[in-house]
Amino acid sequence: MIQATLTIGAVLTVALLLVSIILVKVTPKKSYATYFPGFIFFAAGLILLLFATILDRIWIMGAGLGGWGIACLFAAVISLMVTAIFDTFRQEKTA
Repeated sequence: MIQATLTIGAVLTVALLLVSIILVKVTPKKSYATYFPGFIFFAAGLILLLFATILDRIWIMGAGLGGWGIACLFAAVISLMVTAIFDTFRQEKTA
């Protein structure tokens, strides 16, 4: 169970980082659209953790809803930190 959560978290982190970095390169400098994937995954993680406390044992690919929630939160937090750094460097180059 823990191994599945860590694996899912790593895969989601890589996927979310790729999407966020592509959005940093594509969107205008004054746009906050680069942060939306991280916010969506953060909200999904909180919702999955909420459902894990309400519903009885639901397993998806070897991890419960709580594991998926933790994986989504991990991916969102790492992605938002890296996206903020990339966005900061993008803003600095134009200043």
